[in-house]
Amino acid sequence: MMHAIKMVMVLLSLALALFPPAARAAEPVDLLLVLAADVSRSVTEPKFRLQREGAAAAISHPEVVKAITSGPNRRIAVCFVEWATAGQQNVVVDWTLIGDSQSARTFGDKLIEAPRSFAGSTAISTAIDFSVSQLERAPFASERRVIDVSGDGTNNSGRPVTDARDDALAKGITINGLVILTPLAESFRPEHTNPPGGLEKYFQDNVIGGFGSFTVVAEGHESFGRAMTKKLISEIAGLPPHQLAVAP
Repeated sequence: MMHAIKMVMVLLSLALALFPPAARAAEPVDLLLVLAADVSRSVTEPKFRLQREGAAAAISHPEVVKAITSGPNRRIAVCFVEWATAGQQNVVVDWTLIGDSQSARTFGDKLIEAPRSFAGSTAISTAIDFSVSQLERAPFASERRVIDVSGDGTNNSGRPVTDARDDALAKGITINGLVILTPLAESFRPEHTNPPGGLEKYFQDNVIGGFGSFTVVAEGHESFGRAMTKKLISEIAGLPPHQLAVAP
């Protein structure tokens, strides 16, 4: 009898060794969120710093943390990626469990410390494809999977952005957009940053999609953090952004 028990324990140990934690039941979270940030050439170094610092401040904002800890599992998982032209995508901060102020601040600190990834053209389509692949390898599980694309221009590299969007939506993924506006006087390519109808309309028609999808507008990189805070609360809580009043 003891021999049989020992054999069972050996087999269980072998099974655990063969199937690492990521291959077993994934830890449940309320949201899997990929933050996909544009670092193409139109994002100058000062704008890049504002963007990074704004994202770091937003993820640790008290109202964002409150939204995170208000869900059934009281935690979400976040992955931060940067993208530019086709073939230029990078995971800046890999999948991280955020369930309190400390873990949110740690995530933000990693963002601030990491170097800039690229400077190239604007491949929103490839950014979406890359973000989908990050969701599919996430070591956590959630019925809600969201890609948060922030950008200041239209897709001008890679495959058609609508094809990438539609492929993501077919997998049950929601894509939201944070649209960063550029004044015409500051734009070196107005047709890229200020397309006919405006950049927000471009994102609404070509980029976002899925259940409850929406866009939030940052009037410039200096207001990126406030727009990101509003967007994160809406994504986490599942509320329309117009219902939110975010304190500075």
